[in-house]
Parts: sequence; C-alpha cells; structure tokens
Amino acid sequence: MSKAKKKPLSTDPDRPPATPGRLVWNHSTHLDGLIPVLEKLTKTTGISTITPAVLSHGRSNSPQLQLKVSVPIRGGYKLIARKGKTIQEVFIITDLDPNSLKTAIDQAIGKKKP
Repeated sequence: MSKAKKKPLSTDPDRPPATPGRLVWNHSTHLDGLIPVLEKLTKTTGISTITPAVLSHGRSNSPQLQLKVSVPIRGGYKLIARKGKTIQEVFIITDLDPNSLKTAIDQAIGKKKP
C-alpha cells in the first residue's frame, strides 16, 4: 500500500509547507451555522487554532451570522459571533493581522469584497 503525497498549502519554496489549523470541540452547543464557517477558517494560512467558547444571550437580534474581531489576546484574537439573540465567543490563535483576519472571515462567511 503506497502513501499518497499531500500537496502543501503554501507554494513559497522558502517557507515550510503550511498545515491546516485545528478546530477545538470543547462544547456540545454552538451557534447555528458557526462550525462550517470555522472549518473554512482553519484552512486559512496563518491560523493555527480556533476555539469556540462561552454562549450567552443579547438583547438585539441579528438575523444572519456575524463574526467580528473583538480584542487581541496572547497569540491571536477574540471574536464575537452573533446570530439571532445568541452570542458566542471564539478564540483564534493566528499570525494574521486584524485586517487580514477580517478578510479571511468575510471570505469564510461568503461576504463579497466591496
């Protein structure tokens, strides 16, 4: 049985091949539609770990899933995910700057660039 070679995600010969990030499953409940978006984000070069965290309820209603970069943390950023009246914190360990991360989030959600 021969092993097939995996294609590296990075094409830069001076950089080691990038590996996809990992999605940590530490809760049994998540915002509806959040996990597929986070799985797309794990494929972004520069993102190493994504951890969905605390669920809470807010007052305002957000009919569609929103993901917003909130504050920097050690090694990455905290995101706030909203859908309906439910809010979930998401922690991302990444080398990306906030603008690059926002672009990656917009692409994962399916928003078009202006």
